[in-house]
Amino acid sequence: MKAKGKMQKAKVFFYLCLSVSICGLFSAVNAQNDGTEQNATGRAGTFAIVGARIVTVSGSVIENGTVVIQNGKITAVGANASVPGGAERIDGKGLSVYPGMIDAGTNMGLAEITLAVNGSVDLTEIALNNANAKAIKGIHPHSAHVNVTRVNGITTVQSLTNGGIIGGQSAIIDLNGATPDEMAVTKEYALLINFPRISQGGGFGGGGFGGPQIDFNEAVKRRDTAVEDLKKMFTAANNYLRARDAYSKDSTLPYVAVDQRYDAMAPYIRGEKPVIFSAERERDIRAVAKFVSEMKLKGIIIGGQEAWKAADVLKANNMSVIFTHIYSLPVRDDDPYDYYFAAPGKLAAAGVKFSISTGDTGPEVRDLPYHAGIAGAFGLSKDDALKSVTINAAEILGIADKVGSLDVGKVANVVVTDGDLLDARTNIKYMFIRGRMIPLTSRHTRLFDAFKDRK
Repeated sequence: MKAKGKMQKAKVFFYLCLSVSICGLFSAVNAQNDGTEQNATGRAGTFAIVGARIVTVSGSVIENGTVVIQNGKITAVGANASVPGGAERIDGKGLSVYPGMIDAGTNMGLAEITLAVNGSVDLTEIALNNANAKAIKGIHPHSAHVNVTRVNGITTVQSLTNGGIIGGQSAIIDLNGATPDEMAVTKEYALLINFPRISQGGGFGGGGFGGPQIDFNEAVKRRDTAVEDLKKMFTAANNYLRARDAYSKDSTLPYVAVDQRYDAMAPYIRGEKPVIFSAERERDIRAVAKFVSEMKLKGIIIGGQEAWKAADVLKANNMSVIFTHIYSLPVRDDDPYDYYFAAPGKLAAAGVKFSISTGDTGPEVRDLPYHAGIAGAFGLSKDDALKSVTINAAEILGIADKVGSLDVGKVANVVVTDGDLLDARTNIKYMFIRGRMIPLTSRHTRLFDAFKDRK
């Protein structure tokens, strides 16, 4: 019995030691993979990129010029720009300077591991009207996706929350900063609406995942009912805001209880801020344009598979498109393989303002330049492909006075490369966000360094 007791104690001691060793191992691993580079916000200073090819986007390319960055802004751009005393000079020979790229349709910072760790996902709310939900409140500034994205030349993104019919308010952020407030460019930019669509179900092609096929007329009826419900939400919010405004001027009127959802909708209902509508097919995009016209809203389409087919109503209602389908497969069996590759070129030919977006939750936002590069090989000019991820995106997001091109006075979100920014073979050599030189490290670069010499 004594021997058995000693054996039990030995086992307990062994497992205790093993547990301590495992904990130590995980601690060591976490110390190497804890995302500390996300706190590496770079260094400020006065920088002069000298003798580089400068792609201003807003004007002509300067084949041999200088860009000066000082106090977080671009203070000089040109062939004869003078370098301030004490500036850190960067030899730009053989390099190109571009404005940082902008992805206008992401969920950056709101999801880390979408398929396995529910606690790391903060994308959706469960109510039909989530207008008071703000993406800026849920953004995780130390997400591994931030560095993986920015080291590929993307400096700014719009992050959208989702769920229900009214998904919440988006945030525009720069990909540098220790807190959401530090990252924020525009804390509450747009209201996302998942616009009701005509869906017949019956499988992938019909827009569902199996089940019985719904008669088309019935599908239209259901869509129209859902649109009427959406209109009722807007009408109720408008009536509430009027009543609250009247009560603030005359307290003898009946008191109206505060409703945070309706309060949040105020600037969007009044046309002060844009409403982003998620819509894909031509018929649904035309329905969105009608809704925008009737409700007198500032509308933007996100998704936009067939937006080029509805160019007439988009232009009539001054609506832009955030196109998110370069990497998508065609929906219909008889669509050509390049159906989505060519769509941005068709939007450009039709005169619709658009930006190209990954539409990704975070990990693949880094591929933004390749989305634009593919479009540039299938009917979109190279200049327009570059604009679709720089100045066009900035204009759609209402921040073109700050970013999107290399102009004096703009925020110094600047990328220096050894080739074409939209070419997958190009390397980022330097980058700046708000004038800070950002270290070009991420979880991906650490993994590359760890395994590159193994045989």
